[in-house]
Amino acid sequence: MGAWGYKALESDEGLDVVAFLQDFMEQHKESNEITLSGIIQAMKQQGFFGKTFEEIDFFYDISAMALAELYSQYLNTGTIYGQERKDGEIQWVADEGSLTFLLRYLQDIRDEIPDQQGSREIVELWQESKSWPDWQSNLAYLIQTMEQEISRLPQ
Repeated sequence: MGAWGYKALESDEGLDVVAFLQDFMEQHKESNEITLSGIIQAMKQQGFFGKTFEEIDFFYDISAMALAELYSQYLNTGTIYGQERKDGEIQWVADEGSLTFLLRYLQDIRDEIPDQQGSREIVELWQESKSWPDWQSNLAYLIQTMEQEISRLPQ
């Protein structure tokens, strides 16, 4: 793992998610609206997530955290990784299913749901780091953000 900070977007794998999202946005440049569910589906097809939550992998965890960080960034700034379309704002639409998908990944990381080797690699790596408290705080913030967004959806 090449990381220069405690956030997923401050890692090589996180930047892979950014590059993927930039390509995704380019492919959907005719629309000013992108859906979180469309992004997640495309990421699944490209191997950023496993077929089930039981398939636990460091890269899948980083992908979930990076996407949650990007979505949180959008909620706070209205931009997606600092980019706006030249012809106007991009609207990022999330539904309950996509938010719940990310929330489940984040909660599984927090709860240290183990892989077949009996640990969760991402947690194990960060526990050994002096940035562990910051990493945990970021994860808690992402979980809280997903929970808040789910609660804001019309019932």
